[in-house]
Amino acid sequence: MRKVVKIVVLDGWTLNPGDLSWAALGECGQLTVYDRTAENQVVERCMEAEVVLTNKTPLTAATFEALPALQYVGVLATGCNVVDLKAAARRGIPVCNAASYSNASVAQMVFGFLLHFAHQIALHSQSVHAGEWGRCEDFCYWKAEQVELEGKTLGIYGLGQIGERVARLGLAFGMRIIAYTRDPSRPAPGGVEWVDRERLFKESDYLSLHCPLTEETHHLINARHLSLMKPGAVLINTGRGGLVDEVALAESLQSGHLGGAGLDVLDREPPRYPCPLVGVQNCVITPHVAWASRASRQRLMDITVANLRAWQAGGLRNDVTASLR
Repeated sequence: MRKVVKIVVLDGWTLNPGDLSWAALGECGQLTVYDRTAENQVVERCMEAEVVLTNKTPLTAATFEALPALQYVGVLATGCNVVDLKAAARRGIPVCNAASYSNASVAQMVFGFLLHFAHQIALHSQSVHAGEWGRCEDFCYWKAEQVELEGKTLGIYGLGQIGERVARLGLAFGMRIIAYTRDPSRPAPGGVEWVDRERLFKESDYLSLHCPLTEETHHLINARHLSLMKPGAVLINTGRGGLVDEVALAESLQSGHLGGAGLDVLDREPPRYPCPLVGVQNCVITPHVAWASRASRQRLMDITVANLRAWQAGGLRNDVTASLR
């Protein structure tokens, strides 16, 4: 078994702001946890580390060259775009991520957005607290259309593990489920219909994005594709902000063509103001929290520890650089 002398966590606050324990990770070696690390602090803090764990702090090619002791990188997330994987592979350093830890929480958030737009619960609660119900001549009223999800079409762009969970939830609500996949030759899950991209945009009442951010999918949601969508349709993005052209989305919402957008991610995080979508009517934005339930973060911690222990024992789990070495 390899002995890890030093483990450095560069940005541990979002994973564990104090409600989880680092004890299991600490059993793997001498552990130092930083809440946050600026890019110009990475080399200094990791100079003697054999293991570096990062969530959003970049590890560049220059960083790898400057850290001769480094032997293992763990990513405290599923996406690994903050790490120069080719540079890691050249050094023979495995980069192991935490796949599938947040599937349930993210799928749940998608339906949080759907139900928000279907019922406008907060709007109605605010009106009651403001006294409007007490002044009403009838036993009830509504300030926004109440929408029944049964029979509506839920489109899913990218039917991976999270997309499949979203599909199952949609089926439980009685929705029609259509999906776009890069490999339509594989059998569609029960209740799901494969469609091409154009049909996905044209037929969806609600469109949820569940694909990785790549050169091909960057600004997948652009002015042309938004124009294909139904008047009043709702876009939901819990994937990556770069999937959406934010200026085009803002224009579609402001024109009234799109009925709403539920976004847990933005192109730049945290945003810099003015942001094209902040303040736009019918645009609900949450601060990248779909993954952040306590249960989800505990799974992330557990996967991170299991990955590291596997490496210490001479094996590898969730190694995203295997094909590059």
